Amino acid sequence: MDNTTITSTPSAISSQAARWTIDASHSSVSFSVRHMMISNVRGELAGVAGEVTYDPRRPEASRVSATIDASSIHTREEKRDEHLRSADFFDVEAHPTITFVSRSVRRRGEGLDIVGDLTIRGVSREVTLAVSELSGEHDDPYGNRRLGAAATTKIRRSDFGMSFNAVLETGGVLVGDEVSITLDIQLIKQA
Repeated sequence: MDNTTITSTPSAISSQAARWTIDASHSSVSFSVRHMMISNVRGELAGVAGEVTYDPRRPEASRVSATIDASSIHTREEKRDEHLRSADFFDVEAHPTITFVSRSVRRRGEGLDIVGDLTIRGVSREVTLAVSELSGEHDDPYGNRRLGAAATTKIRRSDFGMSFNAVLETGGVLVGDEVSITLDIQLIKQA
C-alpha cells in the first residue's frame, strides 16, 4: 500500500466522494487517564457532531470536522465532573466546545491515519487519529445508508493548558498527563 500523505483539498475530492454526518446517538468519545498512579479513570464526552467527506476508493482525499460539547463530560462522579468543567481543566464557561479539523489522511495498512488540529481550551495541537476499523456501507431499517469507524489517539493534557495536579505523599501525582482517547463513530450518508 502507498503510505504517501495526500493533503485533502476540495479539488482533490473525487466525484465519488459522499458527505456523511455523525450520528451522535450511536457514536461515543471516551477517554482514560491515570489516577494517583494506581489505575485508569474513564470518562465520556457526549454531544459530538460533525461531517465527513469520504470516498472508499480514495480515502486519502477525505475530510473530517467535528465538534464536541465540553460540558457533556461524564466520569460517573458528579463532583469530579464539575471539577473537570472548571478552569483547572476544560474551562467550559470560556471554551464550551472541543473541535477537530483534519488536514490530511494517509493509508496505514488496512486502516487510516487522520492528521488534524484538535482544539481544547482554545489551544490547537496536531494529533493523529489512528483509524483501525472502518466498516463497509450498510442500509439501516429506515432507509439510511450508514458507515462506522473506530479510532484512537493519545494526547498530553498539559499541551492544552490543563496542568492542574497535586503531588502525592507517596510520590507521583494525582492525575496523569497522558490521556488515551477512543472514538466509535457512526455516520449517516447525506443526499
